Amino acid sequence: MLQEERHKIILQQITLHHKVLSNDLCLLLNVSLDTVRRDLAELEKDGKIIKVHGGALAKTFHQPFQQPAIYAQAEKKKIAEKALKLIHDGMSILTGGGTIMLELAKIIPPDLIGTFFTVSPLVALEVAQRSSVNVILLAGQLSPNSYICTGASVVSQLSEIHADLCFLGTNALSLGDGLTEYDWETVQVKKSLIKSAKKVAVMSISEKLETNHKLQVCKINALDYLITDLDPGDKKLLTYSQTCKII
Repeated sequence: MLQEERHKIILQQITLHHKVLSNDLCLLLNVSLDTVRRDLAELEKDGKIIKVHGGALAKTFHQPFQQPAIYAQAEKKKIAEKALKLIHDGMSILTGGGTIMLELAKIIPPDLIGTFFTVSPLVALEVAQRSSVNVILLAGQLSPNSYICTGASVVSQLSEIHADLCFLGTNALSLGDGLTEYDWETVQVKKSLIKSAKKVAVMSISEKLETNHKLQVCKINALDYLITDLDPGDKKLLTYSQTCKII
């Protein structure tokens, strides 16, 4: 495979998942670790990515206050509008983080009555400045990759919460592997978020369906709702509809 082709695939993976691991790229591209490291170094030199230990990050995801654009923003806005229909006065809501969750935060009704728990400082700020709903940030160690709070303190706080509905974004979702991630601390927080809510809704652009990472958050049958940019009757969602409600 030519270098130009490898770079194109690497950028596509980073754009879709926000982060890539060098070992995963070795398997995907069928090249050595040294080759991947050289490719990442060149892409960073060109200003296209941020190289980190063991992989690389998308520049826009790593610098949320300087984002010139959000990947698939139109699709994420559509998903957020669908998700909003599940929220009603008096509910206690839990959320993870990510750009798709920020789109939801931007359209929370200003007069909403209820409680909004989140592990994302960015989501907390968006909701607090736009709505009178009670906002509670579950604080802990701030992840430099995802900008969510992680660690034992967050897991402990979540164990005391019994929310009506939890909204989660995802880096990968498939029928076989369920909801998966690449970061251990993020996985632990997401597992706790799921345990702390009566219902769980995953928000995902359709490009992430049938993709996977190495760490499992939960199986597909642990989800109550799947919210995508596709029409609920789309054939790509047919098998998912057997285990959760498609919105």
